[in-house]
Amino acid sequence: MAKIKVTQVKSVIDRPKKQKATMLALGLRKMNQTVEHEGTPQVLGMIDKVKHLLKVEEA
Repeated sequence: MAKIKVTQVKSVIDRPKKQKATMLALGLRKMNQTVEHEGTPQVLGMIDKVKHLLKVEEA
């Protein structure tokens, strides 16, 4: 699996609870925070749900 770098670029304020929970599950709690994940189908699905709040790039 490929490594993926995920960076939060927009705030979760005024977002639905499910989107906030997804961001926490990805390990993102603050603006401009970056985390690395394996490119599994589960992680890619979570990223797809909140892609408007993220910047995604290959690691």
